Amino acid sequence: MGFLSVVNFDNQKGSVELRKVPKPVPQRGEVILEVKAVGVCGSDLHQWTSSHSWPVNYPVILGHEFAGIIHETGKDVTTWEVGDRVVSETAAVIDLENPLSKVGLYNLDPTRKGFGYGVNGAMTKYVAVPARCLHRIPDDLAFEKACLTEPCSVAYNAVVNNADIKPGDRVLVIGPGTIGMLCALMAQLSGAEVAIVGLETDRVRLDIAASYGIQPFTADAGAWVRAVDGLGADCVIDSAGISHTLQLAIDWVRPNGQVVKVGWGPQPIGFSLDPIVQKNVRIQGSFSHNWPVWEKVIRLLATGRLDISRIVGGMWPLEDWEVAFRKMKDGEVIKSVLIPK
Repeated sequence: MGFLSVVNFDNQKGSVELRKVPKPVPQRGEVILEVKAVGVCGSDLHQWTSSHSWPVNYPVILGHEFAGIIHETGKDVTTWEVGDRVVSETAAVIDLENPLSKVGLYNLDPTRKGFGYGVNGAMTKYVAVPARCLHRIPDDLAFEKACLTEPCSVAYNAVVNNADIKPGDRVLVIGPGTIGMLCALMAQLSGAEVAIVGLETDRVRLDIAASYGIQPFTADAGAWVRAVDGLGADCVIDSAGISHTLQLAIDWVRPNGQVVKVGWGPQPIGFSLDPIVQKNVRIQGSFSHNWPVWEKVIRLLATGRLDISRIVGGMWPLEDWEVAFRKMKDGEVIKSVLIPK
C-alpha cells in the first residue's frame, strides 16, 4: 500500500507529480512521523521550476517544513513516544564527527543532506526522521503554525545570530517572500524600524507587511534608507538572492553597516564589489539553523510574540499541491500549507 506523495522526479522544469510511495520503515535512531502539516518553501518552487542551485537526489519527496505526531519509533529511540507532538529540523543526514557538528554547527557540515532534496521529505502521510532532529511543541500550538518553525528559524539565525541589529536601527529587507517577511518580523522584535521592498506583483504580500507596521515599497527605497542622515540603512537583508538585489543592498547600506544575504541565486555577480571596501561594509551570509535556534523560535510562536497568523495564506489538501505552489509562485499568498489526509 502506498501513500500519495509530492515527488520531484527529474531535473527538468515541471518534474513534480503525485505518486504513491510506500510507508517508510524506521531505522535505528529514527521515528516515523505522521505529518499533520507541511509548508511549501521557495526551494520547493525552485525544484519544481528547475531554477535551483543545489544537487537533488532524484526522485525525492518534497517538503522540509513539517509538524506532526510520532506514529512509530525505531530501535534505540528512548526519549520519544508514540503520540508526541513534534516538529523536525531539516538536517536529515550529518557527519557527527565533523568538527562543525561537534560544536553544534551541524547546519554547516559540508556533507549535510536535508529533507526534500537529499532524502525524502514530508509532502506525504508518513516520513522517517532521525530522533535527534525532533523538538516538542505545546498542545496549544496548531500544526499549521508549528510547521513554520523551520522558516522562522532561518529568519532568527539571519537576523538575531548573524546580524548585529540594535534597538533603533533602520533595517531594509529586500524581497517580501516568506523568509523576507519573517526576517522583517524578527528585526521588529529586535527593536528596529523596518521597511521591505518588492515588486508591484508583490502587492498582496506588501499589504500584509504594512499590516504588521512594516513600511512597504514597490520601487526605489533609497529615499527611505537615507531619510535620517543621508547615509543609508544600518542593515540591509537580501532575501531575494539575485545579483541585482545584492547590488541594491550594497548601495542602500550605510558606511560601516552590514548586508545579510539569506536568499539564494545561481546568477554570477555582474558588478564591482569595490563599494564594500569604500564603505567599510560587512557582508554576512546566513544558512539554515541549529538546535538552540529552534527552541527559541518554538517559544516565540507558542507565546504569540512572533505572530505569523497573517503569513499563512491558505491550507490545501496534499492532492491540491499544484494550486498551493502556484498561489505562492504568483504572489497571491506568502505561505501555502499542505495538509495530508
